[in-house]
Parts: sequence; structure tokens; C-alpha cells
Amino acid sequence: MISTQRQKDRSQWVVNEFSRRLGNYKRWRDELIEVINEYQTWVESHALASGDENLQLYELIDALRSDKLTIALVAEFARGKTELINAIFFADYKQRLLPSEAGRTTMCPTELRYDENEPPCIKLLPIESRQVSTTISEYRRSPGAWTVLPLDLDSPKKLADTFHEIVKTKNVSIAHAEELGLYHPDAAATHHLRNSDGSVSIPVWRHAIINYPHPLLKQGLVVLDTPGLNSLGTEPELTLSMLPSAQLVLFVLAADIGVTKTDLEIWNHYVCPVKSAKKHGCIVALNKIDALWDELSNDHAIASAMARQTQETARALGVNKSQVFPVSAQKGLLGKIKTDYALIERSGLPVLEAKLSSDIIPARQELLRERVMHDIGSMIETTSAMIEARLSAVTDQIDELQALGGENRDAIQDLVAHLRDEKHAYDQTLASFQSTRAVLSEQIKILLDYVAVEAFDLLAEKTRHKMSESWTTPGLREAMKTLFDGMLEAMEKANKQTQHIRSLVQAIYSKFHSEHGLAKIKPVNFSLLPYRSRLQKLYEDAEAFRNSPLMVITVQHFVVEKFFVTLVGHARELFSECNTATRAWSKAIMAPILSQVREHKILMDQRLENLKKVHENFDNLSDRIAELESNHQNLENQQLVIRHMLRKINQPLPADNF
Repeated sequence: MISTQRQKDRSQWVVNEFSRRLGNYKRWRDELIEVINEYQTWVESHALASGDENLQLYELIDALRSDKLTIALVAEFARGKTELINAIFFADYKQRLLPSEAGRTTMCPTELRYDENEPPCIKLLPIESRQVSTTISEYRRSPGAWTVLPLDLDSPKKLADTFHEIVKTKNVSIAHAEELGLYHPDAAATHHLRNSDGSVSIPVWRHAIINYPHPLLKQGLVVLDTPGLNSLGTEPELTLSMLPSAQLVLFVLAADIGVTKTDLEIWNHYVCPVKSAKKHGCIVALNKIDALWDELSNDHAIASAMARQTQETARALGVNKSQVFPVSAQKGLLGKIKTDYALIERSGLPVLEAKLSSDIIPARQELLRERVMHDIGSMIETTSAMIEARLSAVTDQIDELQALGGENRDAIQDLVAHLRDEKHAYDQTLASFQSTRAVLSEQIKILLDYVAVEAFDLLAEKTRHKMSESWTTPGLREAMKTLFDGMLEAMEKANKQTQHIRSLVQAIYSKFHSEHGLAKIKPVNFSLLPYRSRLQKLYEDAEAFRNSPLMVITVQHFVVEKFFVTLVGHARELFSECNTATRAWSKAIMAPILSQVREHKILMDQRLENLKKVHENFDNLSDRIAELESNHQNLENQQLVIRHMLRKINQPLPADNF
């Protein structure tokens, strides 16, 4: 048995482990932003970056500052999902942050996040917004569409009352519910919404965003609470965009009822597609295990019952039992509020929290590290290569001037003449280089035309025209095929063009290396295949969504059109992202050689100037050597800046040992 003190110490450690690790992650990210900021200032002051590269650095810093870490909780109604959010993330508040008592359940998808530029509030999108084709993503850019309720942080009662807004429902006619795409008599998942008087209960709000200054949310955590099969089935944006963008999906089941048919439908149609696409995609919380705490049974019997339930859950979902975590959110929350460490331990929450923090945070750090190296890795390499070239040139000049100690003026004059000839040959190469750049610019224009957003819009309009006479399911299938065939074809052509451009640039690099001794570097690699794969995955997810249990509703014009609009909107965002990346690469691929070409010319001019000054006044030879040696030291210091930045990028998070 664990001693009471040992249990208390361990519980104190694990209760806030997620918060501690998230804090470590935020500090690492803030320090990374600081060092990139310093790097940006430094390369700008040393004229080592172009205007485009400076802009790229600013954009990367902004992206890092707005970085969010998202956990999505997915479950059918009454699985205790909202209570689990309260217990894991917000128990330090010593009360329920979100309403989760009996008879209350979240009715609309809810995001908990924090934006310091806005006051604490709840932003609510009316359910009537479903009557038009505008997506939630588009509504985010329209503040006037939302109802905003301020949060009174000084009054727990007023705070709780305001939070209850997200569970509000209203009764409407069957016709109105069907018009909103929230009810269909043939869909089993909507039967529970029907009232005895013939009306249908629907949520008042379509989507809720809670801007709350909780420490975890202030550190960049976003919690997405998704309510039940009906919501997942009728809000395609959840499954096509929001869930896939989450770093982790926590699937919640209830131990008192086991894995039901609707649980399996949610798992197979909405969670598995996300899980298969992510390295750390999904874990399962088997909630309400306190239902198995039979006071007439001993601890061994209770543990055996929990083990059987965990094994059966893993078998039903087709996962390893190590992915299933038995917990009691209600008892865990109670234990944290009362500081009852034994109850916290028994609730199973510490083990689940440890899994969340050990999986999601290091994985997010690795993704962020990869993004930094993707966005500015070549820039860092180019800067480093440029400094190395300067170091090499300064070293050569020092050796050259030191060797002149016993030479006469005629010998120095010969060196000056030789260097002038070398510079003339280099200038001729530069003239040829300018015409090659013109050809390359034409090839880049062809590439950008393939991935232009305007081209996508024409394709989408063509697709919509094909659907104008039929919003049926077959019409949807044909429209999807037309859309994705066109996008995939454009991606394929663009990818071949990128390889052609890379070959041209490689030839330019090789020419300068062989003829003028410039550093041997490779052009920045780039492939559109990842975007093609994501488009293909989006198509497959859309097909799975179309074939989901609630898609019997898609015989209605409203829901089918809404589905298609959401799909097109998501595909357009992906295409736009591809266009941005391609445009950035088309500039970045020439940046290293352009920098080296300019740098080589500057170094040749400096070398020639040094020799001319020595030729004019042989007595200042020692002064010129001393000046170069000082410059050499400065360049070595500059290399230390680069190495420090790379160390910071690759620095692991502090380990939590206990």
C-alpha cells in the first residue's frame, strides 16, 4: 500500500502535471520566439536577409505567438464529457466551470480558449444561422453575427448562470427542425429530441466560444467540447475541419452502460478517420467507473471488474487496452475540490492526465520545431554558409597579406591584375545569370498559375453549376468527384513543374560552384505531394461523412448544400495554403544563390581594395592584417549566434521526474 504522505505527495504532483508541462511548453515557445526575434534583428543589421526573408521571419514569429494546443472531447450524450473537462482542466477553480449536473448536457459545440485582446465573455452563434450556407469559420470573421455575453469573474453565481446559456434548448415544430437539418423521422439519433406534444427540442445556439482567462487557456490550450452524434452528423465543419485540426481527440464512454451502438457509430465514422491520420491521435476515457465501486465487494473484486470492463471496451473499439483509461470525472473533481488525495488517486484521473501531458505536449513541440525548420531552416543554412564564406575569405586575405611581407610592389601589382581578370570573368557570369533568371521567372509563373486560388474558384463554380439542377446524393457524389479530380490534376501538374524548376536552379548552383568556387549547396526541396495527400484524405473523409448514419437527412436540399459548401470551403483553404507555400518556395529557392552571388562580389571587391591599398602604401600592411583579424573574430561571434539559435530550436522540454 502507498503511504498516506507518499500518496498525498504523488497526488499533488499529478493533479497539476498537465498545467506544469503546458507551462514548460509555453516557456520554451516564448524563448524560441525571443531567439528568432533576436535572429531577425541580427540578420537585418548585418544585411544578411532580403525583404521577403524578413517578412517571413515576422510571419513566423506571429504564428508562434498565436499557436494553440487543442484537445477535442468527443462522446454521445450523458457520458460525463463536460464533467471530465471540469475535472481535468478546471478543478483549481474549486467549482464546476461548465454546467454538467444531471439533466444538463452541452447542446452546441463549445470552444474554451483565451484571447487577451477580448474581454472575458461567451460568444454564441444562433441556431438560425444554419438556414444559410455560411460556415462557422466564415462567421468567425463576422462579429455582428454572434450574441456576446460578458462574464462576471467576481461573482461565481453570475458566472455559473452565464455558462448555463450553452445548454439552453427551445421547442420548435418538426418542420422547422427539419428545415434546420436537426431532425429527421427516419434518423434514430434524432428520436430523443421529439417531445410528447409533437414538438422537437433543439439547441438555442449553433456554436459557443468561451473566452475565459483560466491559466491553462492563457498558456494556449483550447478545449473543444462536441455534443453527441446528432451534432457531429449535422455540422460537417466539425468532422471535416475542427476535429482533424485538434492535436488530440479524447473519446469518452460511460462504464455504467458500456459501448453502445451510437458510441460505435461516433467512433467508427468520426473518431477513427482522425485517429488514423495522427501519430498521437486518440485516447479513450472510460468514465463513471464509480458505478463499479460496490461497497459490498473487496478492492480485488472491484479492480477485476474494472479490468474486465477496460478489456471489453478495448475489444469493442479495436484498440489496445493501454489506450483505455478508466476514470471517474465526478469523483476526481470532488476530490480536487475537497483536497481528498485518496479520492483523486482512486478516480484514475492522475493516470489519464499523465497520459495527456506526456503525449500531446511533446508531440506539439516536435510539430512546432518542424514548422520552424521548414519555414526558416534554409534561411539559417544560407546565413551560416554566408558567414563561413566570409570567414574563409578573410582567412585567405590574411594569409595572402601575410605572404606579401617580403614581396615587392611589382608582385603585388601582378596579384591586383590577376584579381581584376577574375572579377571580369565573374561579371560576365552574372550577365548570363540575369538572362537565366528571366527564364526561371517564366517557369515560376506557370507554376503559380496551376495553384492560383482564382483557378480553384473557377473549378468550384463549374462544380456548383453541375449541381444546380440536382442537390441529391448522386449529384453530391458527382460534384465531389469533379471538384477533387480538378484539384488533384492541378496539384500533379504543379508538382512536376516544381521538380523542373528545382533542376534549373540546381544547374545554376552547380555552375557557380564549379566556375567560381561558391559553397556547394542544394536548392531548397519542395513537394506538393503532402497537399495532394491531404486533398485525397479530405475526399475520403467527405465520403465517410456522406455515408454516416445521419446522412439519411441529406435527401433534404438544405443539409446537402450545407455539406457541399463546407467541403468546398475547407478545400479552398487547403488550396490557398498550398498556393502560399508554393509562392514562398518560389522565392526561397533562389535566395541562397542570390545571397552567395552578392556576397562573392562584395568579397572580391574587398579583396581587390585591400591589395590596392597595400600597393599604394606598403607600410600599412600590418594595419590591414590587424583589421582583418578583428573582422575574423566578429565573424566567429556571428557563428555562435547561429549555433545558439539551433540549440534553442532543438532544446527538449524539461523532464518531470518523480
